Amino acid sequence: MARHPKSPKILTHDQIWTALDRLADRAGMSASGLAKKSGLDPTTFNKSKRVTADGRERWPSTESVAKALAATNSSIDGFVQLIGDNARTAQTVPLLGLAQAKANGAFDDGGFPAGKGWEAMALPSVDDEHAYALEISGDEMRPAYRDGDVILVSPATPIRRGDRVVVKTRDGEVMVRELKRRTAKALELQSLNPAEADRTLAAADVEWIARIVWATQ
Repeated sequence: MARHPKSPKILTHDQIWTALDRLADRAGMSASGLAKKSGLDPTTFNKSKRVTADGRERWPSTESVAKALAATNSSIDGFVQLIGDNARTAQTVPLLGLAQAKANGAFDDGGFPAGKGWEAMALPSVDDEHAYALEISGDEMRPAYRDGDVILVSPATPIRRGDRVVVKTRDGEVMVRELKRRTAKALELQSLNPAEADRTLAAADVEWIARIVWATQ
C-alpha cells in the first residue's frame, strides 16, 4: 500500500497571536506599542481584537504581520521560531556595536564581554550564559547582514563548517566571517561580502572564535 505524505502542519489562531505577543516582548514593547511602532492603529494587536463580539476568531492580516516584522527588524524565519511550544524565550544579553567591539578591552582573554560600553538587549534565549550581541554598522557585510542588524553570538555553541562566526586574532582584529575549513594548523574563512577576499589564519594567530546563532534581519 502506498504511503500518503504527511499533511502540512496548520498554524492555529492562538499560535499566530502568541508569536506576535512574543515578538513584542522581545522588542521590549506591549502589543499596542508594537502596533503603534508598526504604523498601525494602537489597538490592532490588542487581545480584545482577537475575537469578534459573536465569538468568531479574528486573525491578524498578512500586511499587519509584515509591518510588525519590519518595525522590529525581524525575519519571517525568526517569527516562525516564536510560534508554538518550542519557541525560544527572551534572554537579556550584553550588546555592543561591532565597530566598538574591535577596540581593545571589549573582550577578555576567553572571548567574553568585558570593559565599558556594553548595553543590554532582549533576544531569543540560548543555552549559554556568556552569549552576547553585536550590532552591525555599515554595509560592508551585505548581503548577509545590513546596517543595524544585530547578531547573537554564543561562545559555548559548537562550531561546524559553514557556520558564521566572530573571530578575534592575537593582533586584536575582530571579524565576522563564514568558516570554510578548520584544521589543527589553520582557519579558512570566507568573506560575507563577495567583493572582499577570503582569509586564511594560522591557528596560533587566533585568540578565539565564536559561533553566530541568530540574527535580526
